[in-house]
Amino acid sequence: MFLARLFRSRRARLTALAAVPIVAVSALAAVTVPPAAAAPGCSVTYSAPSQWDGGFTANVVVTNLGDAVNGWTLTWSFGAGQQVKQAWNAEVSQSGSEVTARNVSYNPAIPTGGRVEFGFNGSSTGTNNPNPTAFTLNGTLCTGDVGPTTTTTTTTTTGNPPVGNLPSSFRWSSSGALISPKPDSAHPTVYSVKDPSIVYHNGKYHVFASVYTNGYNLMYTSFSDWSQAASAPHHYLDRTPVGSGYKAAPHVFYFAPQRLWYLVYQTGSNASYSTTTDISNPSSWSAPKNFYANGMPQIIRDNIGNGYWVDFWVVCDNAKCYLFSSDDNGHLYRSETTMAQYPNGFTNTVIAMQDSNKNRLFEAANVYKVAGKNQWLLVHEAIGSDGRRWFRTWTAPAITGPWTPLAAEESNPFARHNNVTFPSGQWTRDISHGEMIRAGVDQTMEINPCQLKFLYQGMDPNAGGEYNHLPWRLGLLTQTNSTC
Repeated sequence: MFLARLFRSRRARLTALAAVPIVAVSALAAVTVPPAAAAPGCSVTYSAPSQWDGGFTANVVVTNLGDAVNGWTLTWSFGAGQQVKQAWNAEVSQSGSEVTARNVSYNPAIPTGGRVEFGFNGSSTGTNNPNPTAFTLNGTLCTGDVGPTTTTTTTTTTGNPPVGNLPSSFRWSSSGALISPKPDSAHPTVYSVKDPSIVYHNGKYHVFASVYTNGYNLMYTSFSDWSQAASAPHHYLDRTPVGSGYKAAPHVFYFAPQRLWYLVYQTGSNASYSTTTDISNPSSWSAPKNFYANGMPQIIRDNIGNGYWVDFWVVCDNAKCYLFSSDDNGHLYRSETTMAQYPNGFTNTVIAMQDSNKNRLFEAANVYKVAGKNQWLLVHEAIGSDGRRWFRTWTAPAITGPWTPLAAEESNPFARHNNVTFPSGQWTRDISHGEMIRAGVDQTMEINPCQLKFLYQGMDPNAGGEYNHLPWRLGLLTQTNSTC
């Protein structure tokens, strides 16, 4: 039966294979399509020139070191319970420890070399009022210098962050199969293309995916328009320093503090990564390194049962980076390290979410920052009552939760065959392992709630047989019920 086959993870052969200048980057103006490139960079100076028992006055200066900005949002976290009470020259809001300051009508533009200044009164506990330790401008951590040219897929014309909300239910339209296997002389048999990760950078979509040949391998392709996706060449990363052997489920992003691209993937016994300064050059990725110096954390060993340790996802807030993973046994795990220590130091592994029915919390978790809001979105794959793959979602005010269901049932899914239309014909009934097209490229994994697009894997509904030989292909979902 199809359901019985799906109980076997797609990685079923895994065990056998064994006043403090601070920074800001990515000060990007929102533009109309096609997206424009900008060289981001800025610095932030925060000071509290007046302090008293129970309160203080703060001054914030943002200096733009990169391309001109038209519309800005600055975020940071307070570490000692401080609260903003009254602000000037900016619209400032706060949720818990997270603070968001946005431009007002008369100061949206920061030219190259220019600066903007605002201030506020705040409350504190006695005189305990440490300065914030990190700031982000327009979604990217400040570094104090100019980062690489980046792009944004935002299509608003005001220069302000998107103001829409995620809906309580979702509707999608699907493309046909856009990316299919491309055998070559070194890979004469390629059964599938699956588990995609995608960013839009320098005018191109950069897609990484798993492929199954005589084992799992990674593939890279790029194109400037979706009409080119089917014909774009595939580059197999086993021909690069990433190397041969089991590699699967990639996740790519730009870690702004180090000015490096990270490709995260599973290697059978650990969460691994490679880095490069040039995402467009597949030969430039470094050899694999492991995140966990001591291998699988004990809490995972204690709970994994007959499952498999799969699908690693990195996401960062202003202070920490978090590494999520699944076990095909109803558990979602989360480890953490500081921004300064990344990629080292992942500890404090906890069960972030669990379900006694493992099929309802199976694998392929994504966590995103919702642009313009103190909100995070968790997307997680499930196996449905019909044996088909689909996605559930939750939201939270922080990466650490608490997570509240948003669209998490088969009758109200995030993405399932019952809320997706197929204008060119229903080529799949599985909406499986995928990734959003993000609003940027950095470690915050920010998405625009007004323009949701989801690259996913699907397959011929009549296909059967060995899981690793199933004919997975990549298609694109476009949301049709945006609230914006």
